[in-house]
Amino acid sequence: MCNLYSITTNQAAISKLFRVVNRYVGNLPPMPGVFPDYKAPIVRNGADGRELATARWGMPSSSKAIMDATKKRAEKLQAKDMIVDFKELLRMEPDGGTTNIRNVKSKHWTRWLGVENRCVVPFNSFSEFNKAEGGDIWFAIDETRPLACFAGIWTNWTSVRKVKEGETTNDLYAFLTTEANAEVFAIHPKAMPVILTTPAEVETWLTAPADEALKLQRPLPDGTLRIVARGAKEDQVG
Repeated sequence: MCNLYSITTNQAAISKLFRVVNRYVGNLPPMPGVFPDYKAPIVRNGADGRELATARWGMPSSSKAIMDATKKRAEKLQAKDMIVDFKELLRMEPDGGTTNIRNVKSKHWTRWLGVENRCVVPFNSFSEFNKAEGGDIWFAIDETRPLACFAGIWTNWTSVRKVKEGETTNDLYAFLTTEANAEVFAIHPKAMPVILTTPAEVETWLTAPADEALKLQRPLPDGTLRIVARGAKEDQVG
């Protein structure tokens, strides 16, 4: 599971590569470490063309996951002889979100597979954790860490992300995962992010019918990625 990546390319270069028409971000500083629930840039389809926006990393979790978490919370409170309003407890159950999406056939995810909810997530490198190999292992297309992107989805959602925030409405995103290629498999056998490396792939993901777009949910060819850093929680370049 990829829960850490970097995006250090400036927004002008992001806009140029992904042919952005509108930018809904202010200053976009380099982010050598993007963690779950952080705000980070995405490129999505807008009414007037492609737009660059920021969103929080983590799509809404399934209703079952939230229900299960609420039941556990209710049981703990009841064990302390506290009166529980389960409906209100469920409404206020914090959900940090789901960062990686594998099963796109799930009804929970199919609602967001139309072009209006697809996006690409710019990145320069991403990490998979392996304690035996030194901790966070950073991958990129090559040592220069050129700009690429994950195939993602986004939505606008009202929920409780953190208890201290209460109920808020946010743009949220996550990206798809797939089987690991050889380089990632050696570190993290379970999965790797779905990575788009050409303008044609970006165009397909953002505009094609879902059946065609989802053909891109595949690992990169073996030999495509390089390990560019080890052990650090941020990929510091230069």
